[in-house]
Amino acid sequence: MNLLAIGIGGFFGAILRYSVGKWIPATNGFPVGTLLINLAGCLFLAWFFTITAKRWMINPQLKLAIGTGFTGAFTTFSTFSVETLNLIEHQQFFIALIYLLLSVGGGIGFAIIGAKLATFNIQQSKGGAEE
Repeated sequence: MNLLAIGIGGFFGAILRYSVGKWIPATNGFPVGTLLINLAGCLFLAWFFTITAKRWMINPQLKLAIGTGFTGAFTTFSTFSVETLNLIEHQQFFIALIYLLLSVGGGIGFAIIGAKLATFNIQQSKGGAEE
């Protein structure tokens, strides 16, 4: 049952990832679409896992479908790695460095923001009371 949940979530995440990637193409060699996809995924996954661990009781298969399946297929470390390599191979070292720093630093930053947003959501739903 877990594999089916991950597969269904992954199906929808992969379609959305492909669609967003087509909708937001690279700009002057800079892979904007992949960067935005990965940053959004970092924000969402941290928010989702924080709020489901602390506040929402959801079915474990649904959590797998959304967290591992959907978000795992939506975000893409492999594409990030290949795009960085392509930038380096085309002598676009500065763009590759910026992409690398924005992806890693931004990903961690957005994950922190996502976790803090979930904590804020939890506190707001409790009337502002601290945990």
